[in-house]
Amino acid sequence: MSNQEYVPLAAREFARLKKLADRAVAQLPADRLFEVPGEGDNSVAVILKHVSGNLSSRWRDFLTSDGEKPGRRRDDEFVILPGDSREALLAGWEEGWTALFAALAPLGETDLGRTVTIRGEPMTVLLAINRQLTHYAYHVGQIVYLAKHFSGSGWRSLSIPRGESERFNRAPRKYGA
Repeated sequence: MSNQEYVPLAAREFARLKKLADRAVAQLPADRLFEVPGEGDNSVAVILKHVSGNLSSRWRDFLTSDGEKPGRRRDDEFVILPGDSREALLAGWEEGWTALFAALAPLGETDLGRTVTIRGEPMTVLLAINRQLTHYAYHVGQIVYLAKHFSGSGWRSLSIPRGESERFNRAPRKYGA
């Protein structure tokens, strides 16, 4: 794979992660979004709020300012406040992902070796993209797990349902679909 192919590939993987989380949250019963599974755990609402804050901070002015913006209040992302409705959290979520895709869109092959900073730590654009890809995958996994847990028997698989592997393997498909 050439550097020229990397950014579209990364964008596709970010989009895949977002879609997984969106589909999981859509199945989550409304009254369970803010439910905390146990002491010290985070609710899906908190995870959405945290990822939204991270997305907005990291990807706004991606190439020209530190990824940890001065106005970000990371610790507040782990506290549900009175204005943190489902609608407000999902609006922040969409805003954050929009910032990510807008930052990735103009990147070209030569940008991957450029230096950006996150929390004062210099790194290449390539490393920064990889760092964020793994960070979001971690949290999307949490969202999916909690949504599945709280959905119970009403959960619809986001991948291959149990007992369907053989049928799935026989079906023709296009990679990435």
